[in-house]
Amino acid sequence: MMNNYQRLPWLGRTKRVTFVHSIETMSLKPFGHPMRRVALLGAIGACGWHANLLPPRPLANVTASSAPTSPPPPRTPTRVGPTRYDWVGIVGTGQSLSVGAFASPLTSLQPFHNRKILRRDSRWELAPLVEPIRAYPKTTDYQYPNNILGETPHSALANQLTALAMTDGEPDFVTIHSVVGWSGHCLQDIDKRSGKAYPASLEEVRAIKALADAEHKTFAVGAVVLTHGECDANNANYANELVRFASEYDADLRAITGQSEPVALVLSQQNTAPSGPVVSTSSIAQWYAGVLAPGSVICAGPKYQYGYRGDGLHMDASNYRRLGEKYAEVIDRVFRRGESWAPLQPTSVRVQDHVVRVRFHVPNPPLQWDESLTPPHQGTFVEWAAGRGFEVEDTHGPVWISRADLDGDDALLTLRDVPRGKVVIRYATVQDARRYAGGDAFGRRGQLRDSDPLVGWDAETIRCRVERDSNVVVATAPVETRSSRDVALASGLEPDTIIREILGESTILLSYPWTGPTGEADILFHYDQRNYAVAFRLEVETAARDKVE
Repeated sequence: MMNNYQRLPWLGRTKRVTFVHSIETMSLKPFGHPMRRVALLGAIGACGWHANLLPPRPLANVTASSAPTSPPPPRTPTRVGPTRYDWVGIVGTGQSLSVGAFASPLTSLQPFHNRKILRRDSRWELAPLVEPIRAYPKTTDYQYPNNILGETPHSALANQLTALAMTDGEPDFVTIHSVVGWSGHCLQDIDKRSGKAYPASLEEVRAIKALADAEHKTFAVGAVVLTHGECDANNANYANELVRFASEYDADLRAITGQSEPVALVLSQQNTAPSGPVVSTSSIAQWYAGVLAPGSVICAGPKYQYGYRGDGLHMDASNYRRLGEKYAEVIDRVFRRGESWAPLQPTSVRVQDHVVRVRFHVPNPPLQWDESLTPPHQGTFVEWAAGRGFEVEDTHGPVWISRADLDGDDALLTLRDVPRGKVVIRYATVQDARRYAGGDAFGRRGQLRDSDPLVGWDAETIRCRVERDSNVVVATAPVETRSSRDVALASGLEPDTIIREILGESTILLSYPWTGPTGEADILFHYDQRNYAVAFRLEVETAARDKVE
């Protein structure tokens, strides 16, 4: 089955090919309770026990009969030297996380020249980009312009973009932000067809364009940032809707600015909904939309590694800023540098006897296991307790994972039994808790990450009182800007030390003890910007084994 936005990708030389362009829902009896199973959104070619996941060519008229017999080179968006603009627009939309729900303290200082667009007395004007983006709503509708609920990712996003540009020797990089998301609402409520979000973003971009023209400034939109997906957790058509959403924004925004550069939709996976132990359709779709439309939809990565509030659904202010810095790293690569970006994602899977080999695109090698993240499935779904986030099933149900290892860019899963029939490999898709569990050991998560060295704009050196062999350090000033899972660097700390917990106004519990002498020491803290593996689902059809059975 084909859709209006993408034709079949290259399928490779195959013995048996399964085409899946929809979501399957079925009851899995072996789990003892109903559980949704999500089919891979797209087409995967399987040669015996092997399946390749290659970037398809969006909007190309490619069919199975006309597919080449050898792999084409990886497709990346091409651009002849990115144009430099005086102002770059960023449109932010989505659900509650896009508008900073319940997050404080707020960023109150704009250190560069980044701006937000505001309307005062029927006139548009630019103001320094600080939080909140607009005054808090006095209604309960929470639609634009009454949509801002706390610290959004945008101040950190803007400041990180400027810092990256200046590190490369540019005198400045000015972004102007329009934030139009609607808390608690699905994509159909913030797209072109309904609601105030989409038309408001176009209106604000037109206003920025007019102000730019009046000041003889060049202007283009750099990206639309989408922080969304919880409402669409069970939406079977979400990937296709995201591709359409990106295409429509690209066309409408470029018509306003006149720019030649495409406007990419940059998004992150939601990893909290649904609230029970079921597969999240939208999380997989958010990754796969970037495979369907590379360069048009870009998945920045998951959010299971972030710190969440006690509700397990919303993040604290520090982690909204952390997310903003990750968005900035991607937008810097794609828009300012004119390069390509893909998250830590699978590119192929091979099943041979007891071993599953999943090859990954690794943005910053080498692959690593994050030992500071508690592995999932330690008390529930124990068949996968050794999988470090991987989940394997065959036609008979869950397959026990004996161990998980790394081999270069590959993850190797050793299974207790040889899988039979259709083999499904998932990652970070099923949670153990029957509640929202973002950021804790019972949520959807995995331990696989890369080695991205980015130290973000948030980095700060804090003087701390330290004691040899103690995990507790006491800062000499309040640490309200720091958060759990921040990286901690000092000569007296083990590599990969993080903040385990903030115990009070200035007391910090570290993941490893201080190894230096007792006294005072400077510790550098910054948000963890390493890339964590996306939640995904892959499928291998084993025709030969089916015949044997």
